[in-house]
Amino acid sequence: MASIDSASIGDLWDRVFGTQPAPEEWLVIVTAVVALAAVVPRPLWRLSRNAITIAHEGGHGLIALVTGRRLDGIRLHSDTSGLTVSRGRPTGPGMILTAAAGYTAPPLLGLGGAWLLSAHHITLLLWLATALLLAMLVMIRNAYGALTVIVTGAAFLLISWLTEPDVQAAFAYTAVWFLLLGGVRPAFELQSKRRHGGAGDSDADQLGRLTHTAPAMWLFLFHAVSLCSLIGGGRWLLGL
Repeated sequence: MASIDSASIGDLWDRVFGTQPAPEEWLVIVTAVVALAAVVPRPLWRLSRNAITIAHEGGHGLIALVTGRRLDGIRLHSDTSGLTVSRGRPTGPGMILTAAAGYTAPPLLGLGGAWLLSAHHITLLLWLATALLLAMLVMIRNAYGALTVIVTGAAFLLISWLTEPDVQAAFAYTAVWFLLLGGVRPAFELQSKRRHGGAGDSDADQLGRLTHTAPAMWLFLFHAVSLCSLIGGGRWLLGL
């Protein structure tokens, strides 16, 4: 029994932390096109943006915990907005980093995912994504948010556990391309809203008040992080 259990654990370890064959170049390009199709058309973006909101609010929550703040909860709404509530000092580095983490989280997660895929750790990426979503689920405080995270996490888990390597690769590459491409659009949307007098309490405006700087400076940061992540992550995914 002990040897069987050891063998099972060893097989699981190899499956998760081992490497998988790199997909064909055509598959990498097709997944990029599929991800782009989920980001550019407005009707599809209204649905797919929920995944970006998960990453956005998850970024707020993770950095709040890392910087020693108390995370009270996360809410995700059907209009793709979200809210992360944490307690601690209302000013200072912890609050600044927490506020800055939202718009930067999706592209940075995409960049990290691209690095894992370039190292052929496809299954590990799927399992890490599942673990992060499970951890986030504990802090969700509304039914729609819980449903969204459960469905997303279940997709990652089932794909990683039940499907063939080619399907896993296609799903993983599509998800990472989506984070990289979808991470670019929200900053432009925020810029457009601010230009028309909206979003007065956005993350950029909060950061401006926290640091006594122009919100435009933080908006520039969001653009820089998302575009640089797209360029760097895209090169990794394409093997350039």
